Amino acid sequence: MGAGGREMSISLDGVREKNLMQLKKLNTALFPVRYNDKYYADALSSGEFTKLAYYSDICVGSIACRLEKKEGGAVRVYIMTLGVLAPYRGLGIGTKLLNHVLDICSKQNIGEVYLHVQTNNEEAIKFYKKFGFEITDTIHNYYTNITPPDCYVVTKFIDLSQTKK
Repeated sequence: MGAGGREMSISLDGVREKNLMQLKKLNTALFPVRYNDKYYADALSSGEFTKLAYYSDICVGSIACRLEKKEGGAVRVYIMTLGVLAPYRGLGIGTKLLNHVLDICSKQNIGEVYLHVQTNNEEAIKFYKKFGFEITDTIHNYYTNITPPDCYVVTKFIDLSQTKK
């Protein structure tokens, strides 16, 4: 163990073809749905918006985003997945992943980040609310193979007037 005992380092790394299997393995362990090739293509093409998280050199979490163009040309970020393996939760890894994406949004003048959360996932809803996300919609029967099938659309609007320093 390191000199600090519990003080292990958390590092983020980009997702590339050569480490894409890490993301696939994490998703299999973390989520009740299987992701298709488009998901992984979107994750790869998002560049800095998709990251793997390492805790003491062990891959334990990830965030994968898709960039979307809105009418009028503005870009928004859709968080496809954000997850940390259960034994590593509560160590700030999810926070580091989400803050990484929110920081890039501010720097690139992206004013909206959103995601879907299963309506019974109270832990995730609480987590996102800490970062200023709010429930903006409910979609019934969004999921096909899991119960409950409903999800919330959870959105954060970033005040871009504050980001110019």
